[in-house]
Amino acid sequence: MIAFVSGPVAALAPDTAVVEVGGVGMALQCTPGTLAGLRVGEHAKLATSLVVREDSLTLYGFADEDERQVFQLLQTASGVGPRLAQAMLAVHTPDALRLAVSTGDEKALTAVPGIGRKGAQKLLLELKDRLGEPLGTGAHASRAGVGAPVATGWREQLHVALVGLGYATREADEAVAAVAPQAEAVVADGGQPQVGSLLKAALQSLNRAR
Repeated sequence: MIAFVSGPVAALAPDTAVVEVGGVGMALQCTPGTLAGLRVGEHAKLATSLVVREDSLTLYGFADEDERQVFQLLQTASGVGPRLAQAMLAVHTPDALRLAVSTGDEKALTAVPGIGRKGAQKLLLELKDRLGEPLGTGAHASRAGVGAPVATGWREQLHVALVGLGYATREADEAVAAVAPQAEAVVADGGQPQVGSLLKAALQSLNRAR
């Protein structure tokens, strides 16, 4: 098993990072939150999980070991494959998922694309004794600055992440403006915008515009 990869980031795409390891480019499927913390040309170390299928080998990359472990635990629930597990981590941090499951927060799970009300109820039952309690950092757990919540500066972080993914400055400006109401609504409710979730929404707005 490949436990982690370490090396310079060779390329970034909306859902993939290529890390050069020993002269070989390793393509890793990553969440927007993880991608937001990477820059082409800079060194990165990502925890990984290799998913083997009859017709494919897919390497998933994570900001840290905790995210990787939650990714694997989520797949012990019936009906949860690697893509849905990654989608759950794209919307929520590991601790946010632990909190949602431990408190029976059905709404938090239905916020994930692909999970309906019945699916959320089933997942809450199956995962209750598997994910464990939150680690103490609350519903918006930060992960070494990757996908971390920010009350201020989210615009700058989001803009830098989009430009790092290859979008033009004008496109990044438009995407930031498109998700601004979403971020401001979170602040108005007393919460903190997460760059990872905002990046996902920004990428969706850019895709619609093309």
